[in-house]
Parts: sequence; structure tokens; C-alpha cells
Amino acid sequence: MNDLAWPPAPIKTERLVLREPEARDRPAFVELLASPEVHTYLGGPRPSDELEREMPRVPERWPGSFVVELDGSMIGQVLLRRATGHRRPAAAGKVDLGYLFLPQAWGFGYAAEACAAALGWLDGVLPGEPVVLTTQSANYGSMRLAAKLGFTEVERFEAWDAEQWLGLRSPVASSD
Repeated sequence: MNDLAWPPAPIKTERLVLREPEARDRPAFVELLASPEVHTYLGGPRPSDELEREMPRVPERWPGSFVVELDGSMIGQVLLRRATGHRRPAAAGKVDLGYLFLPQAWGFGYAAEACAAALGWLDGVLPGEPVVLTTQSANYGSMRLAAKLGFTEVERFEAWDAEQWLGLRSPVASSD
């Protein structure tokens, strides 16, 4: 992922814009990372005072990190990063899809729309690249989203005191 030209032009969907993080997104990042609801299946939230102290003025910018914007405001983040040091051999070296959305943005299909757009971008810049997604099997919303995005189960395993689900999205065949 680090060898990609970054950032790409903003990716526009019917309702959303996926773009690089900006200084104006900092309060939404703090809210996202401090939210107990968002982190129910992710090991718990971080204290907001700690985030306020540690987060840079402009949240981290790196290839594969997209802010998801709705009507000019950040509602979430989609991450595409190379799975290195992953606990599961089936995931090692593949692109790993992650996403976080503010609770007020849940239930409207924004995660599916944003993740599909990010995966479409990835298919354009790294054709044939397999993608993995890991979620707790108890996270029914993420399990439904994984199925909607075309991920199929590779394995289930125990980690962080819970059953985890690892899915694979097979490479999209090039049309040339």
C-alpha cells in the first residue's frame, strides 16, 4: 500500500466523499476513538482526554486511510492496509479492510457504500489484490456488511477473549 500514489482524488459516491484526513476532522476522530459504542467489539474506547493530548493537529495521513464525509462532516473512516504480523497466516501480506463509523451514522448503509467505494478504488490501483476482513463473530452488523461486500469465511479463531471471523474477498478479475 505504501507504494501507491497518495492521496488519490476524493472518491465520490451517491451520498459520500472519501478523502484524506484534514485538521477539521480532529474532533470527529477523537469522538470516534473515544466512543464506547464504536469500540464494543474493538477492545474498548480510549479516554478522550488522552486522545486530545496525543492526537496530532492533522490526524494521521497514510496510504489507504480515508475519511468518510457526509454533507461536509466526517462520519467515519475506512482503512485499507497491508496485514503484517497478522495472527492468521491466511491474512498475512494481504490488504486488510477496516472501518469505523460514528453511532449516529449507523443503519443508513453508509459503511457499505464507503467500503464498496474504497474497494473499487483498490481494484483500480492494485488489480487482482485479495482483501481480508476480521471482525468478532458476535458483531452481527459487521458480519452482514462483510457478506454484502463479497467476503467469504476463511476461518474462525479465538483472540482478545472472543471468537473472531476472518473473511476473504477474492480478487476481482481484470476486464482487459
